[in-house]
Amino acid sequence: MSEATPGAHIAVVDDEPDLREGVREYLADQGFAVSVAADGAALRALMAERAVDLVLLDVNMPGEDGLSIARYLRDRGGVAIIMLTANRDTVDRVVGLEVGADDYVPKPFDLRELLARIRAVLRRTAQAQAQMATLAHEVRIGRCLLNLDSHKLYDLQGAEVAITAMEFDLLRTFVEHPGRVLTRDRLLDLAHQAEMTPFDRSIDMRVARLRRKVELDPRFPQALKTVRGAGYIFVPAGATR
Repeated sequence: MSEATPGAHIAVVDDEPDLREGVREYLADQGFAVSVAADGAALRALMAERAVDLVLLDVNMPGEDGLSIARYLRDRGGVAIIMLTANRDTVDRVVGLEVGADDYVPKPFDLRELLARIRAVLRRTAQAQAQMATLAHEVRIGRCLLNLDSHKLYDLQGAEVAITAMEFDLLRTFVEHPGRVLTRDRLLDLAHQAEMTPFDRSIDMRVARLRRKVELDPRFPQALKTVRGAGYIFVPAGATR
């Protein structure tokens, strides 16, 4: 998909009819295919008939809330999610990220900002899908290359850099989710490290140890970045954030 993402199908899920229709009209004018749904049941019916590229999802809806719907969408995979929330509290943001949301936008929002967020998420999703399609062997992380077949890490001169099995799992999780903020909880879940908890600061220690191995300057990480109050993000070589 290009920046204009022609043909991308967006579903707007919100219990407020005026908001649904206002967003639908604006995004349709920008060249998107847009569908609306008042709740999770309507969204499921919609997705049974037509594939959806991105869901704009209200957090606070009566009945099944947005977080529950986001968990359902993430379990299906392949659908980008932007949460809409009237609560500016960091808790909403972190919980949304933990269940797999790609971004969040607080209400009330400017439609132009929403459009920019949508384009950014769709662009990152397209990049991630393209990278996943070419993940057969090696992925660059900072000054190193991760070989997904051999489970080994090499510097750019070809010398092996020693990593543990857990460190490989964390690196693989990062490269499989480029450009996406991963909370500590989500990282542990995706890396299948159930013996650790998100309250265990050893995840931070492990990321710090990985930075010493893959970053040119671990004090100013460019590949494995911290997102304050949220978690970590892998920025592929050549990408900006």
